[in-house]
Amino acid sequence: MTNRSIHLNSPFLLKPCGKNYLWGGSRLNDDFAKGIDLFPLAETWECSTHPDGPSIVSGGEHDGHTLTDVLQHHPEYLGANHQEKGELPILIKFIDAKEDLSVQVHPDDEYAMKYEHGSLGKTEFWYVLDASEDAQLVYGLSHDTDAKDLKKSIEQGTVARYLQKVPVKKDDVFYIKAGTIHAIGGGALIAEIQESSNLTYRLYDYNRVDDQGRKRELHVDKALEVADLTGNTPPGQILRVLKFRPGCATEFLCRCKYFQVERMLVNTERLREMVSFHTTALSFQVLLCTGGCGTIFFGNHEAIHFFKGDCIFVPADSVIIKIHGKAQFLKVSC
Repeated sequence: MTNRSIHLNSPFLLKPCGKNYLWGGSRLNDDFAKGIDLFPLAETWECSTHPDGPSIVSGGEHDGHTLTDVLQHHPEYLGANHQEKGELPILIKFIDAKEDLSVQVHPDDEYAMKYEHGSLGKTEFWYVLDASEDAQLVYGLSHDTDAKDLKKSIEQGTVARYLQKVPVKKDDVFYIKAGTIHAIGGGALIAEIQESSNLTYRLYDYNRVDDQGRKRELHVDKALEVADLTGNTPPGQILRVLKFRPGCATEFLCRCKYFQVERMLVNTERLREMVSFHTTALSFQVLLCTGGCGTIFFGNHEAIHFFKGDCIFVPADSVIIKIHGKAQFLKVSC
C-alpha cells in the first residue's frame, strides 16, 4: 500500500459485503445494481471494518484492499476523534426486508464489553428508503411487563400481544437505542447506521427454519437481561428542517453519542458552481447515495462517478470535494 495520498486524504468508493439471511429479497440487486451473487440478498454492509463483513475499496490507489487494511495503514483518515483507537466506530448497511426480521434486542456497550469479549454494543438508526403500503415495524412493548411474563409468552408463542407495532412509510426515521426490543417488518427497504457491532439477541423468530430445515438460535435469557421492558413509548418522528444553499439542501436526522446523520439533497443541473465541502481534522465522513447520480471532483483533476446505492468514504482533513449532479445522500460523521 503506497503513501502517495497520505497528505491528500482523498475520497474513495467502497464495495460492500453481502449477507443472505433467510428474510431477505432481491431489491438490493434490483434497485441498487449491487451485482452480488446471493439470493436472498438481505443486507449489504456498505461501510464496514467488522470482521464478519469488511467492505472493500473500489478504485484509486487503495483498490482491492479492505477498508480495515486501509485504516490500519492510515489511521489519520479516521480523524482526531477516533485515531487513537484506530478503529472505525460505525457500520452502515442497506437492508431489504422481504419478510419480517426476528424480534430482537441489542446490548449496550457496558454489557457487551463485560460479557461479549470486549465487543461494542449496538445502538442504531434507520432511514426508510421505501415501504409497502402495509409495512410496519416493532418498536418496544405495548405495555409494561417483566422478564418472567415475557419469557413465558415467548415459550407459548403469544409474544405478539406484548409488541408495539408501528406503521412505516418512505422517508421515516427511527432511533433504536440499545436495549430497545425491535424488528423490521416485511416490505421495508432500510438504510441503517449503527455502532460497529454484530451482536443480536433474538427473542422470537416465528419458528422459521433455514434452507437446511433448522431453526435459528434464540438468545432469550441474554435478551431479557438487556431489554427495556417499559411499554407504550412510541418512536414518533423528529421535527425536520431543510436548510438551503445554492445547489444543496440539508437536514439533520439524528445526533447521538455514536454518530450524526444528515440527509443531503444535491441538484447542480442549473448551476455553474458545484456543491463543495471538506472534512475537518476531527472526523471522517461517509456519503451513502440513496438516489440519483453524479460526479465528485477533487485533487488534481481526479473524479469519482457515483450512482444510486454507492458509498463513498471521505477521510478526515480531506481535500476540497466538489459534487456535480442530482442526487440524495445520507451524510454520516462521528
